[in-house]
Amino acid sequence: MVTIEALNNMSKQVFTETLKDLAEHSPWVIQRVGEHRPFGSREALYQQIVTIIQTANEEEKMNLIQAHPHLGTRKKMTSFSESEQKGAGLNELSEAEYEQLLKLNKAYVERFAFPFILAVRGKNKEEIFASIQERLQHSKQQERDRALAEISHIIRFRIEDQIKEEGS
Repeated sequence: MVTIEALNNMSKQVFTETLKDLAEHSPWVIQRVGEHRPFGSREALYQQIVTIIQTANEEEKMNLIQAHPHLGTRKKMTSFSESEQKGAGLNELSEAEYEQLLKLNKAYVERFAFPFILAVRGKNKEEIFASIQERLQHSKQQERDRALAEISHIIRFRIEDQIKEEGS
């Protein structure tokens, strides 16, 4: 873990390298956030990340969404994604469950042209499957907005895991 004070005192390069996995394969988010230091708290850092994402252009937002792995994938992911998906039991799916998840992911991507994103911490595989099925009924705009909101939730969890508040 690193402290807010340490982050505030890092070079831009070290700051970006230290926090690059907060925003899945999207270091541009962290690079821009670094321009707004110093931060007084984890919450201030988080709010700045949310602002950077919200004010990004549409192409950047879609690239951020596209950078996220499909849930249940067996491909290489960041250590954060691996841990989050493992915590939700997605690494222990039966072959039938894995096939069902692949089918749901495929239907989702065919409908929306980007991966299904869900902050899976505290959720089990049944809740995840139900969420995909429910969200397949949404509009593309609703899902784009939901994907960005879920990314923000994921980033909050990752900040809590990686950054220590002063004195805690």
